[in-house]
Amino acid sequence: MSRIGRKPINIPAGVEAKLEDGVITVKGPKGTLTQKIHPNMTVKIENNVITVERPDDAKENRSLHGLTRSLIANMVEGVSNGFKKQLQVNGVGYRVQKKGKDLVMNLGYSHQVIVSDTDDIKIEAPDPNTIIISGPDKQKVGQFAAEVREKRPPEPYKGKGIKYADEVIRRKEGKAGKGGKK
Repeated sequence: MSRIGRKPINIPAGVEAKLEDGVITVKGPKGTLTQKIHPNMTVKIENNVITVERPDDAKENRSLHGLTRSLIANMVEGVSNGFKKQLQVNGVGYRVQKKGKDLVMNLGYSHQVIVSDTDDIKIEAPDPNTIIISGPDKQKVGQFAAEVREKRPPEPYKGKGIKYADEVIRRKEGKAGKGGKK
């Protein structure tokens, strides 16, 4: 049995979950999320607890069991608390600032790179070297953060670029090689 799939999901106060025609809708203070459930999976909502069950131990059903449970758990977590990714900007002259709904980034190019908020993704720039991306949908927050990071990924020689706050950049030696400067 899937250890993750077997775990029940508790619905916190202020969060509603509805299941209609194979689509689960979770509504909470941070927004509303919907997810289509695979027809093989059985989802039950009783007494503020969501459980996911599978029909048999076929390989596909075992795979879907944990996945379905995780997706629903992330939806419940997202509408109640939300998800957040923090990015750091490193490099001389590299900085970011928020102008209205736009994030304006100076990343060493001849032009500024501008990224806008979407309906469900909020961008904050508390200081010139930090970007915080938040929203209720875990997948969208991660994808948006990856797209922002892609504008100037960190390079291994000087560590310049945009990196996740918890990311460790493996540094390389330059052309000097082993000996270094003498």
